[in-house]
Amino acid sequence: MLIDSHVNLHAPQFDEDRDAVIARAREAGVVLMVEISDKLTTFEATHGIAMANEDIWCTVGVHPHEAKDAADLTAATLIDLAQRPKVVGIGECGLDFHYDFSPREVQAAVFRQHVAAARETGLPLVIHTREADDVMTGLLREEHAAGPFKMLMHCYTSGAELAKIAAEMGAWFSVSGIATFKAAEDVRAVIRDMPGDRIIVETDCPYLAPIPHRGRRNEPAYIGHVLGKLAQIRGWSAEEADRITTEAFFGLFDRIPRPA
Repeated sequence: MLIDSHVNLHAPQFDEDRDAVIARAREAGVVLMVEISDKLTTFEATHGIAMANEDIWCTVGVHPHEAKDAADLTAATLIDLAQRPKVVGIGECGLDFHYDFSPREVQAAVFRQHVAAARETGLPLVIHTREADDVMTGLLREEHAAGPFKMLMHCYTSGAELAKIAAEMGAWFSVSGIATFKAAEDVRAVIRDMPGDRIIVETDCPYLAPIPHRGRRNEPAYIGHVLGKLAQIRGWSAEEADRITTEAFFGLFDRIPRPA
């Protein structure tokens, strides 16, 4: 059961052929996709894609790059939007100290509002973290001590120590096309130690196309390449990888019914 846990189909890269991209995913055997919210100004588009397609669900949230434009975001706003049909997660949210498109303290404050919303709704928190391991570790420890919440470390490329700490808090992890890149052995090393029953796969399309499509626009139809690489890294058969990641996906996104 091919599932793409993180797509950005509302992105302008798909404006010319969005329906065809979705059709190609289905033809490739993709049965479910989760369309990810990156800012509230595009949430209507994100939610509209989910509502228009039986096999697409969505989240609500603000990416750390966009936090500067949502400095006054409250958990209440996220909780309210999360009541809409087909909203199954909070985020994508977190910290990105690589680009620093938003002030770090604003990123952290906005992230905490997402955590509060995830805790209140029971929906999984989709976390983006890049070059912010120490600060993210501190935030997760503080927030987890205040009350548990489900979380997904999406497209995980950070260090082994943060992965270990998040895993101890019960986090899920998603593997992307980066795992196929020749120079990404450090990423593969962390994947080998992730909790085997809490790993899922994603494309993060239109970004991070896996080999053999690297350098081109990514599409959900390419998720099979990510799943195949995960199987190779973990020493699983194709059938095992499919079964394990499918079970993990529905354990995390438990508001999504399994297809008949």
